[in-house]
Amino acid sequence: MKEEFSEKDFDKGEFTDPDNLTNNQTEETAETELNDNVTDWEAKYGEINDSYLRLNAEFDNYRKRTLKEKAELLKSGSERVLIDIISVVDDFERALENITKTEDIEAVKEGVDLIYIKFKNFLTKHGVKEIETIGHPFDTDRHEAITTIPAQSEEDKDKIVDSVQKGYTLDDKVIRYPKVIVAK
Repeated sequence: MKEEFSEKDFDKGEFTDPDNLTNNQTEETAETELNDNVTDWEAKYGEINDSYLRLNAEFDNYRKRTLKEKAELLKSGSERVLIDIISVVDDFERALENITKTEDIEAVKEGVDLIYIKFKNFLTKHGVKEIETIGHPFDTDRHEAITTIPAQSEEDKDKIVDSVQKGYTLDDKVIRYPKVIVAK
């Protein structure tokens, strides 16, 4: 049987709606959980923000350190090259001193040839190579044509017949293009 309540019962406070009580408790519980969630999210945000700031600072320090190391490497690399070339300069100085004192031209030529070979070996040691030209096909990426001449035969077309200035590469990168004459 259903109980019936009148408005008087509500006014007197004798009646409490069980659904209403549950809703109030649920709202308080939800509000508490929401506050706890907000606090958790704020804590997570703080951790992530702190982590981001630390990572950003570490990256900035890494960038500065690598730039400094790169500058030192370039400086010390060029220093090693200059130390190697000093021995060639010493040989040239000795040769210049002896050129005026000697009567033997063949000995002077031999000395200059030895210095030239030593200098070529120095260049090779440091990755500098001469670009081969005469008899090779003309390549605009590796050669600079200064003029053309008529080809003697069909197979000589677009080949290099003479080199006016040698070209060089440094570790497969052209650092000076050879100036060549091409048969057309």
